[in-house]
Amino acid sequence: MTVRVGLTGGIAAGKSTVSAMLADLGAIIIDADLLAREVVARGTPGLARVVEAFGEDVLTPEGDLDRPAVGRLVFADEDARRTLESIVHPLVFERIVELESGAGADDVVVHDIPLLVESGRAGTFDAVLVVDVPRELQLARLVQDRSMEPDEATARIGAQSSREERLAIATHVIDNTGSREDLRKRVEEVWREITGAVA
Repeated sequence: MTVRVGLTGGIAAGKSTVSAMLADLGAIIIDADLLAREVVARGTPGLARVVEAFGEDVLTPEGDLDRPAVGRLVFADEDARRTLESIVHPLVFERIVELESGAGADDVVVHDIPLLVESGRAGTFDAVLVVDVPRELQLARLVQDRSMEPDEATARIGAQSSREERLAIATHVIDNTGSREDLRKRVEEVWREITGAVA
């Protein structure tokens, strides 16, 4: 039977790195962020609905979604964020169902979902992996690695569920405060636990 895994973590926790490591180990990755881009790509009904909700200012001159503009809009306004999520989330869910239906009985399907806590879907998975770092480290990485202003970084972190809320849904916690090698060892441990593989 297909093993369904939810993978989440706060912004800048290292979830994408963990996702890539799981893919190397043989997992089928369903990336909600990539799907969220796909469902509002140029020419899609999803993009038309976003424009209807927020106006033409959310488009680039080429007709694509202007992600930085939308980001500034929704991270400063909770109602706007909820409106955007009410458009994007159901479309992403439809694509997830389509993709998952193609998995084989022996596959591990990892759903890479940044907003797993917010979606209320943690209970639908056989296991939930939470990539965890302290808030101070998230903030430092956003400022240093992504060149965000501290205020913007704080707002981005604040727009997501809290560290405590994420840890509360975890069946496996993946600490990412050490080296990449430490992280890989922990990911391999968790993989063995999930798949029942012998070390």
